[in-house]
Amino acid sequence: MLDVLDAVGGPHGLDEVCGRVLAETGCPSVSVAVAAGREVVLARAYGWADVAAGRAATPGTAYGLASVTKAFTGVAAGLAADRGLLDLDAPVSGRFEHAAPTVRQLLRHRGGFPGYYDFSYHPVGTPAPIDPARYRRQLHEPGGEFEYSNLGYQEVGRVLEEATGREFGALLREWIAEPLGLEGFAFGPVHPGPAPAAVRYTPDGRTYPASPDGHPAAGAGWATAGDVALFARRSAGLLAPGTAAAVLEGPAIAPGGKLRYGLGRVVQRTADGSVIGSHGGGMGGVSTMLIDLPGRELSVAVLANSTDKSARDALVAHLMGVLAPEFDLEHLAPADGSDLPLALPPGTWSGEVATHDGAVPLALTALPDGRVEVRLADLPPVAVPATASHRWDVRLAAPLQLPTADARLNSPALGLQLRLRDGALTGRAVAFKDGDREGFLGPYLPHPCALRRRD
Repeated sequence: MLDVLDAVGGPHGLDEVCGRVLAETGCPSVSVAVAAGREVVLARAYGWADVAAGRAATPGTAYGLASVTKAFTGVAAGLAADRGLLDLDAPVSGRFEHAAPTVRQLLRHRGGFPGYYDFSYHPVGTPAPIDPARYRRQLHEPGGEFEYSNLGYQEVGRVLEEATGREFGALLREWIAEPLGLEGFAFGPVHPGPAPAAVRYTPDGRTYPASPDGHPAAGAGWATAGDVALFARRSAGLLAPGTAAAVLEGPAIAPGGKLRYGLGRVVQRTADGSVIGSHGGGMGGVSTMLIDLPGRELSVAVLANSTDKSARDALVAHLMGVLAPEFDLEHLAPADGSDLPLALPPGTWSGEVATHDGAVPLALTALPDGRVEVRLADLPPVAVPATASHRWDVRLAAPLQLPTADARLNSPALGLQLRLRDGALTGRAVAFKDGDREGFLGPYLPHPCALRRRD
């Protein structure tokens, strides 16, 4: 314990760093924990868990985990496999547009499903305004390229419920939280108590309501920072050795990239051959990070109650800079490829976006200055910058509202990700909202689209 405290400058040194970070970023609070061996050796919290009530954050305050929940889902799937309840490499049950994915492919974000989330802030227990089944469709064959997908993790949750006969939240509590002694762990759109939970805030200090969504297995966990650090250190002991190793194995996120994605963990192999596993999380009023260094028997958790990840990132950079300088800061935002210059030949492509409300006309014209003119339905055309990547020939975002009932809820912008093949542009059109500086985070809704060259 003394070595860890000394490394981070002692408790008073950490107090100074965290106080400065909160002041600079405006984040209401942050909770930090470090586990060494199998025990928490440092747990401290700073700022306000509830600003209006004047309730300070403490090490016992639970925070929403957002996508750090995926690490728990990965362990639950491994436990089910170890108990003979499912085969990680067998196609899962259900109807799919392409081949049925395996649980391993789904956990590695290679199940063929696109990115998706549907935060809509309806009262808990009332019907959701967006039906996730409308978007539960593969857009490509499983087993290929990495595409981060909450839909894929929700499929894993469904498969686990079918295989075990247990509700998913109960499964996580009984199989993981209780055996590991994670006293503050909970699952659901709101924290049930009795331990206090951190109120979630926009970057400018507005309070988030409860956020039920259609993909809880991807992000509905709650825990204290100490719980997360203990989970990172102790969870491998729940699994058979081969399964525990598989959690930290997987293909590269981007071709030639340094980071890989295993079973609910981002994975880095350092120059000396050691492994670092991590997972970050972010949603409305939540920014979180789990980091595990198995070779050092050390883990770190940083949890904050703001959408803005600046405080989380600054504290992770500080802690890892002194505890494990080999930690690659790309863990904070793993990239599936860098931007490349647009190379779309001059011309116009027209076609449609396939939505559940009907086909929506779409046309693109490549301009000579690297921009693309976008015409959607009967809206005035806009010209916007566009880029490419190793995967897409056209990537852009435009201030155009997709005219569907779901998109009109809170997704006022249009994103396009398209491949050029044999004169056709195919891919997806996404209705989304950029951030929560106004209002709250909106849904991210993917739709297939196809365009043919017109001239």
